[in-house]
Order: sequence, then C-alpha cells, then structure tokens
Amino acid sequence: MLLLLRRRLLLPILAFVTVVGPAFITANVDNDAPGIATYSVAGAQFGYSLLWLLWPTMIVLIVVQEICARMGVATGKGLADLIREEFGVRVTAWLMLLLLITNLANTAGEFAGLAEAGMVFGISPHLSVPVGALAIWLLVVKGSYRSVERIFLIACLVYLAYPISGIMVVKDWGMVLGESLHPRLAVNLPTLTMAMGIVGTTVAPWMQFYLQATVVEKGTRAEHYHYAKWDVILGGVFAIIVVFFIMVSCAAVIHPKHITSAAQAAKALAPLAKGYASTLFAIGLLNAALFAASILPLSTAYSVCEGIGWEKGVSRSFRSAPQFYLLYTGLIVVGAAMVLFPRAPLLKIMLISQVMNGVLLPVVLILMLRLVGRRRLMGELVISKAYMAVCWVIAGLLVVLDAFLLTSTVLPRLH
Repeated sequence: MLLLLRRRLLLPILAFVTVVGPAFITANVDNDAPGIATYSVAGAQFGYSLLWLLWPTMIVLIVVQEICARMGVATGKGLADLIREEFGVRVTAWLMLLLLITNLANTAGEFAGLAEAGMVFGISPHLSVPVGALAIWLLVVKGSYRSVERIFLIACLVYLAYPISGIMVVKDWGMVLGESLHPRLAVNLPTLTMAMGIVGTTVAPWMQFYLQATVVEKGTRAEHYHYAKWDVILGGVFAIIVVFFIMVSCAAVIHPKHITSAAQAAKALAPLAKGYASTLFAIGLLNAALFAASILPLSTAYSVCEGIGWEKGVSRSFRSAPQFYLLYTGLIVVGAAMVLFPRAPLLKIMLISQVMNGVLLPVVLILMLRLVGRRRLMGELVISKAYMAVCWVIAGLLVVLDAFLLTSTVLPRLH
C-alpha cells in the first residue's frame, strides 16, 4: 500500500520534471538586456506607478505561450513547419527572411548588452564579447538537448539575483504591494509610451517559434499536455516576478533619476547594501545578455531550418544537421562582430530590429490563431470558441501596442 502511494505521488512529479523546460526558458529569456533596460528605466523614472501593469502582462504572456505549447504537443511539428504546410512556401520564405534579419539585429543588441554588463565589472568589450560568443557557441554545438536545457534552466535561476537585490534595498513592502494593486495611468505621452513598452516587450515573434520547436524536440505527448501547461504558467509567473523586483529596486533607490540603461541602474545601486545590490543587479544583466545571445540565434536556426525543411535540433550532430549549426554559428559571429566593429550604429541597429519585430508580430500571431483553431490539426487539443475570442482580443491589443510604440518612439528616432 505504501509503495503504491509513493508511486502515485512520484509519477506525476517525474512526469512534470520530464516535461518542464521549454516554456520556462522561453518566458525568462525575454528578460534580456534591452528588456531589463526598459524595466530599469520604468522603475527609475516612474517609481511604483506602473507596477500594476505587470499582472495583466503576465496573463498575456501565459496565453500566447500556451497556444504554442498546445500546438507543439498536438501536432508534433514546429510553428514554421505548420506555416509552410498550411499557408505555402511563399508566405514561409518571406516570414523566414524577416525573422532572420530581425533576429540578427536582436542578437547584436544582446552582445551590446553583454559588453555593457562586462564594463560594469571593468571588463573590456574586446574580451567579454568574444569570450561570451565562444562560450555559447560551444554550449550548443558540443552539447546535447538535455545538457543545453539544464544549463538554460540554471541560467533562469540566476535571475533570482534581482529578487535578492530588491529585498536588500526596499524597506516598506506594504506600500510597494499596495502600489502594485492600484491601477492608475497618467494620460501623457511619456507615461503611456513606457506603459506600452512594458507590455509590448512581453511577446516577441522569435519566442513563439522557439517554444514550439523545443516542445517538439523534447517529445512531449498529448497525455502530458497538462504538465506542459504548468510549465507555461510557472515560467510566466517567474518571469514577471523577476521584472517586478527589477522595477521595485530601481523605484526604491534611483527614482526620480533619469537613467537610460540597465548598467547605469546597477552603478546607481552601488552605495547600498555594501555594493552587493549593485553586483547582483549587474550579474543579472550579464546572465540575461548571455542567455538571450544563446537563445536568439538558436531560435532563428530552428525556425529557418523548419521553414525550408532542413534537419535541425541540438540533439543532432553537425554532420546530420550542417545547415542548422552553420546558421547558428553565422548569427553568433556576425552579431558579435557588429558590436566590436568601430563606430557601429548599435542604437540604430536595435531600433531597426524593433521595427521589424513590429512588422512581424501581427503576422505571426494571426497565423498562430488560424492554425490553433483547426480541429484536423489540433484534435482534442483544439481550443474552445470562448478561448479563441480571448486570444483574438489579446492579439489585437498587442498589435495596437506595437503600432503605437513604432509610431511614437522608434520611427522618429531613425530619422
């Protein structure tokens, strides 16, 4: 009897441990260097007034990622695969071209964040960027899917540096929690732009391709879908908790100072907690830059190879999937080189990548929702009409937010 009870308790836990990973990693890698800069500036310039936005943002993140996990489990195919099969080669080719160019610019942005984080510790970009690029290349090219996933999950845990940093510097938690449950929004362009930036950075086109591809590679079956759903929920909750502590730390210490980067936020925290808060904040930034610089090229390699029909996957050898590994290598090399190139217009590169994200996001979301509603693809995991209606509302809101950000902040700065 005792043995049977143990088995009933252990089997669900083991099944969950087997399935957990793809969604947790994807949700947290979106807390990348540009994302941390956004949250740092939000806390520094607007205090606690925008904390309440994190809770609806968490719901948006969970819903969109749940759709991708559901499709991966139900079909056993990546998003690019399904788009090619259902919408044709021409649509897929244009989509993959946009994704490739966008993610190259985004990868350069992550290496720029790595350079900035290294400088907080007194490390030259000419050392931190090449060493970081080599480390993440070796991780994927020489590792198996299981080893790579374990390291990425450990990288997620490094984000605990932000809660620890926040606990060190915040004194009145009752007031902070009260502010986070008090919805209010000043009707002026800077506040609205920052609010939309917080929500709009939650969902990026590459995330959906990467999550579905890794769910498929992990081999999650339909009977274990509920564990995959919990992976999505826990990943979304953890990611937003990290964002909460980033904003709280900056609001508590450096509001209303005007900072423009996460590295400046880390330095501003230095006088407190014997410098430990500053160190932890900078460690989080360094981890975020390395983490995202690993995932973005990997996501692109998965997507492009799926769309074209080439072999792909970290579990495969270089010989069996040469295009996959060559594309991954090329993105890392070019992305790192763009940062080290003298007088490289990094700000303009990152802004252009945001424009392309803005163009790509509505297309990807619309294609996703058209796919997930097809019973012949989804079988028993097809979503209900009510859930579909909620998804369309969320997709519409994200598109509107994206358009607002592009027209009010990004496009004017490109001229």
